[in-house]
Amino acid sequence: MPAQKGPPRLSVIIPSYNEGKTLPILLQKVLAVSVVQEVIIVDDGSTDFTSLLLDPFRDKGGIKIIRCSDNSGKGAAIRRALPEVTGDLVIIQDADLELDPQDYLKMIVRHEETGCPVVYGSRRISRGTPSLIRFYFARKILSLLTNLLYGQRLTDEPVCYKMFETDLLKGIPLTCEGFEFCPEVTAKIARRGIRIEEVPIRYYPRSFREGKKVRLNDAVVAVWTLIKYRFVN
Repeated sequence: MPAQKGPPRLSVIIPSYNEGKTLPILLQKVLAVSVVQEVIIVDDGSTDFTSLLLDPFRDKGGIKIIRCSDNSGKGAAIRRALPEVTGDLVIIQDADLELDPQDYLKMIVRHEETGCPVVYGSRRISRGTPSLIRFYFARKILSLLTNLLYGQRLTDEPVCYKMFETDLLKGIPLTCEGFEFCPEVTAKIARRGIRIEEVPIRYYPRSFREGKKVRLNDAVVAVWTLIKYRFVN
């Protein structure tokens, strides 16, 4: 009788830049998720007290900390972390508290139910401050463009929670430096003919005053990235 297969081992990549206020709380939340095997934190040249706050976690099993001397951007941090990943699945986690790590579990369930190697979260928001409403419409536009260009059915393309089978993500030739990681990886996954699955996730948006870093000009870069990789390898 064959041995029963256990749950997939999940690795979490956390790119972090000056998120000292939220990173320790987030780490506790991530480590509380039963399927998390390892956490890879990339301190992307932070100039706040992030390094000091990470010290208590340096000797904790299952946590790897990568310190970059300069701030290179989210995409560069993710690419730096990828060679260190050993889990069956890998998910991207921002260092803020906008999303709930417990939602990893429902993403894994969708992966197991469908066999799809890529699962995205989908944030649901109907009301918010004017700036958040602008981001809401930016997400809608980017998702619509993705669907038109690549034949997907996404409702939230730029979401942080993107989960991949590790071997697949490691095989994608990424060149991103900043927030264009999201459209680049989406485009290159879609061009391989892979249908991306989605599950609804919880979302607690923060304001610019609270540390939100993405700006509307990043949406312009994302649009260009989606168009570019539709026609360029």
